[in-house]
Amino acid sequence: MNRNTGISIFAGSVLLVGLIGTIVADERAAENYVGTKSCKMCHKSAKKGNQYKAWQDGPHSKTIAVLATAEAKATATKLGIADPQKSGKCLKCHSTAYNWTEEKQVEKIAVADGVTCESCHGAGKNYKKKSVMEDRAKCIEAGMVHPATKSCVKCHNDEAPSWDPERYTTKDGKKTGFDVEQAYEKIKHPR
Repeated sequence: MNRNTGISIFAGSVLLVGLIGTIVADERAAENYVGTKSCKMCHKSAKKGNQYKAWQDGPHSKTIAVLATAEAKATATKLGIADPQKSGKCLKCHSTAYNWTEEKQVEKIAVADGVTCESCHGAGKNYKKKSVMEDRAKCIEAGMVHPATKSCVKCHNDEAPSWDPERYTTKDGKKTGFDVEQAYEKIKHPR
């Protein structure tokens, strides 16, 4: 291999890595979020598992209400936060509209909706079509996060002010701050 071929291969590799990075970053781009109304259209029937109702009844739809509790307000005060329901430091995890930042990023999602489908499954614009949704491989290729539990640790980690490193006891008896299997039981929904 001559020097020019080696440089071409290197440049091609750098370009490919850059493109992959752009595609991955694009999955969570603000303009790719569709909001719960779009998800609800197909995920509300009992026949299909009514995932929308499972979300509404579960803890993720109530994350903004959690920020209004006395406990959340006390924690916020300790951190110098006046109102946890209005602070980006809290909303980065308590509202999909913030997209894991301290500034609102996504206009199609109301802050009050809390943690929505797309926090876990990824922005839906590229996989929401029925023809894509009917094929899991196509969904993943189009940006759907699978398994959705990959997203949990973006918020359920030791940076959270309510983190308790011994909150969960795993099947093998170990103490941990987060156990995806046990946490999933609180939010799971049928496919």
